Amino acid sequence: MRIIAGHYRGTQLASPGAGDPAAHLRPTSDKVRGAIFNLLAHGDYRPIAGARVLDLFAGSGALGFEALSRGAAHLTLVDDGNAAQALIRKNAATLRREITLLPRDATRLGPNPGAAYDLIFLDPPYGKAMGEKALSAAIAGSWLAAGAVIVWEEGVPQVGWPTGSRARDSRSYGQTWVHLGEFAPH
Repeated sequence: MRIIAGHYRGTQLASPGAGDPAAHLRPTSDKVRGAIFNLLAHGDYRPIAGARVLDLFAGSGALGFEALSRGAAHLTLVDDGNAAQALIRKNAATLRREITLLPRDATRLGPNPGAAYDLIFLDPPYGKAMGEKALSAAIAGSWLAAGAVIVWEEGVPQVGWPTGSRARDSRSYGQTWVHLGEFAPH
């Protein structure tokens, strides 16, 4: 697993390998990560440069670290797993970047203590109905800026967008579905 583009292009990241079923770690492949960032760069989405990024169910943090490499200003990663937290710390040290790591359940974020986020990555364990809960918690806690871009990875072709969010696009990459949406509060 490596950073695909930007300042840290080619940097190898620590990875759980083929995955860690006990820790529910399933790294986003380089191919899917590249496709996500191509969609973001070539669609009419907010730019990554200067963005505040929130990575829920962060795992190794590869999606968030890719955003930092491409110019994001700040990265907050949320994961309650010890294996994931160790990977995130190792990857942050490799890149020599300051990040914020919140060791908590992404479905119970609570109130946001700081500025809202422009880009949200959501990669919950597949088949556990945790994505909608986490996104609802982020909305309720004021974690998302108006117009924030939401990138939701899931194993199904349709997801339940909670009130305040809406779908913009969905793409299939083998067993992985990437759903793009935005936060549009009334």
